[in-house]
Amino acid sequence: MDSIIKNLDLSAKGIWFPVAVGLLLLLFALFMPKRKISWLEFYITFGVVGYVAWISDTVVGGMLNLVDLGDPKITGLGEFASYSVIPSSLSVIYLNYVKKTNKWILILLFTVLSTLIEWVMVQIGYLKMKNWEFFIFSIIAYLIVFSVILPVHIKVIKKNLLQNK
Repeated sequence: MDSIIKNLDLSAKGIWFPVAVGLLLLLFALFMPKRKISWLEFYITFGVVGYVAWISDTVVGGMLNLVDLGDPKITGLGEFASYSVIPSSLSVIYLNYVKKTNKWILILLFTVLSTLIEWVMVQIGYLKMKNWEFFIFSIIAYLIVFSVILPVHIKVIKKNLLQNK
């Protein structure tokens, strides 16, 4: 039991923030009225974004050693929230509300929100940057995700779901 508790990395400085944000975003995503996405699109998006976030963590945090979350030797609860729950929840919330009329407002809003979450994790000491230019790479990545990748992702899903009906 002690090793399970240790592997959750519950003593990491600032772990409360990604866990709390992840929980709040997940609850909001689950209970928001589904306007633009179905439950199936929610499910697919949540899984795909979580998977891509873990791959990104493996490359950026593990292979390139550019960032550390919590204890760099442990993949704990905070890291799980940071890579599985937060990006996936933000993605389904974004896709649920984005329309042609509010696209750029939401792209900027979700880029700012994602950047703010990352910035707070740095400020409280949970996320440590090592050779990662936060205001260059992170903001550009968020802009690309919300303006290009997620819209293409949902178009592919919707197209394939319509073909299978």
